[in-house]
Amino acid sequence: MNLQWMAWTAPTAIFFAVIAGLLVLFTVLAILFPETPRRGILRIETTRGDRLFITLLGSAYINAAWLALSGLPQWWALGLCALYAAAVFRWV
Repeated sequence: MNLQWMAWTAPTAIFFAVIAGLLVLFTVLAILFPETPRRGILRIETTRGDRLFITLLGSAYINAAWLALSGLPQWWALGLCALYAAAVFRWV
């Protein structure tokens, strides 16, 4: 099977491996440590999985905006996404 059209570079493979690993980790956490939803600054009930989804979606927008508006290396956007993730998991 030829997957060259998909541009499977090492960073692409790492990206999808990290997403898959996070999904497995959060599934295991949900089984071992069940959680009741909580209300944060958005005033909606969220679980760990909801906050992960919000983090991934927001990170995609941060990276897209970074590419469009900044000439700086993408690693800075990764740092910004890490700060965003910490804020989402703490306050949302």
